Amino acid sequence: MSRANGAGAPAVVVVMGVASSGKTSLGERLAEKLGWPFRDADSFHPPANVAKMSGGIPLTDEDRKPWLAAIAAWIDELRTTGGHGIVTCSALRKAYRDVIVGKRPDVALVYLKGSRELIGERMAARQHHFMPPSLLDSQFATLEEPGADENPLVVQIEASKEALVEQVVRELRLG
Repeated sequence: MSRANGAGAPAVVVVMGVASSGKTSLGERLAEKLGWPFRDADSFHPPANVAKMSGGIPLTDEDRKPWLAAIAAWIDELRTTGGHGIVTCSALRKAYRDVIVGKRPDVALVYLKGSRELIGERMAARQHHFMPPSLLDSQFATLEEPGADENPLVVQIEASKEALVEQVVRELRLG
């Protein structure tokens, strides 16, 4: 979906980035502002994946297959019924984004980009989350930043939460 070609507003927005980049915070705020349903990709993980991550074990691509398929199914259900939605997903590799965004022209990708230092500070401050700070390095090692062919909206996370929401709404023409 190209913002440059005058495409209309997306039906679904996928907010991606490494753990603690602010995906859930932005997703919840966008959903509230727009009145759209919100789902955090963590809620799509089967219990075995949560157990692995809680134990400090990074997921394999095989572990991710049912998770990505469930997210894609939710997105396609919204699109089929004429609905809208916001979903957050780390979507660290292009292959993962190909499953959940792919060739869906009405699904926009928002990439939350920040430094390892800032995100590490945020992660260390989090409580009650199953992703331990020790896995942050594996997140950055796995990250394949979206390229121009994916037409992402790249958002620098240093701005305030309110400014991030306003930027996404403005640049994706959601308001």
